[in-house]
Amino acid sequence: MEAISRADAAAFAGSAETAAETANHVIGRAGLRDAGHRARGRASAVNPSGRYEALARAVFDDGWNSLEDLPPFKTEVQTEQARKIITRNTSPDISFDRSINPYRGCEHGCIYCFARPTHAYMGLSAGIDFEAKLFAKPDAAKLLEREITKPGYEARTIAIGTNTDPYQPIERDWKLMRGILEVLEHHNHPVGIVTKSHLVTRDADILSRMAEKGLAKVAISVTTMDRTLARTMEPRASTPTKRLEAIRILSDSGIPTAAMVAPIVPGLNDHEIEKILDAVHGMGAREAGYILLRLPLEVAPVFKEWLLRHYPERYRHVLSLIRSMRGGKDYDADWGRRMRGTGPYAWQIARRFELASKRLGLNRRKLQLRTDLFTPPAPESEQLSLL
Repeated sequence: MEAISRADAAAFAGSAETAAETANHVIGRAGLRDAGHRARGRASAVNPSGRYEALARAVFDDGWNSLEDLPPFKTEVQTEQARKIITRNTSPDISFDRSINPYRGCEHGCIYCFARPTHAYMGLSAGIDFEAKLFAKPDAAKLLEREITKPGYEARTIAIGTNTDPYQPIERDWKLMRGILEVLEHHNHPVGIVTKSHLVTRDADILSRMAEKGLAKVAISVTTMDRTLARTMEPRASTPTKRLEAIRILSDSGIPTAAMVAPIVPGLNDHEIEKILDAVHGMGAREAGYILLRLPLEVAPVFKEWLLRHYPERYRHVLSLIRSMRGGKDYDADWGRRMRGTGPYAWQIARRFELASKRLGLNRRKLQLRTDLFTPPAPESEQLSLL
């Protein structure tokens, strides 16, 4: 184990202009790569220290094959005693102002996940830590009940799955989403879910009852139809076939279902736009959207290392296309541009998506969930019992 200064770590990450330099600095000299067998089943093979840490720690082979003695990375789940469960936002380029994240970190391990930098707030890495050191909020349903009880609460659609996936593998055991949906159904509160997991079909009974009242819709993220690309890019998410099956099951259950082609990674999956839209429409999706790859903060070096490891021959081309849509940078965080990008290539993607959607009849009508049915729970009496 070696500790290097934060300035040196930044220099290593920031000086990679060519594929060779990236290999030397990100993988070699900085020593962030762990033994391959330790990271099996994970998208990231690096675990750089969080940006708020005073020192950057790197694991490297000392010549005694010491890395081979380390155990494989295993998923660890800790409980987080949150004080609130509804997160508010005022972002002008998204359609909701509140969301719920029952988990912090995501076992799906999608290499492109823009939520990876949030692990820095826990003193953890945006790399393998984000995929393997997770936090569950066991009081999520109870907190939700309490927050919508507050006087003056105004019901609007709660978005779930906008940060980390609520139906990631650990949900099978924790069942936090099941409890959240039970609270929302009981009080006729609208909800919109985004996931790339077939596990969402487990709750089709609740969602179908809510959908009958105009209170629920689900969007399934379908990034690629290529199983090999999906396995390397989203190693623990449902396969493309299972995601299409989830769309069919939800649609057949009367639940309004959309598809998200997200993210579109130029040079990797952008050629599949029409193919994906054809497939999801055939399974019953009637709305569709897309988001361009986003590489904020720690996501950029983690994604670059993955790209160089799996698709070295495409490294320069993919990054060139990304920068052509981001004003010459890896990422542009400005409102209105961060989701779609700018420039000729971004325009071409938008036009292709628009034409394919029009041909299939997608997005003819945007479903607006109802808020007028909301029945807030009766506040608990403040009078003490005499018994």
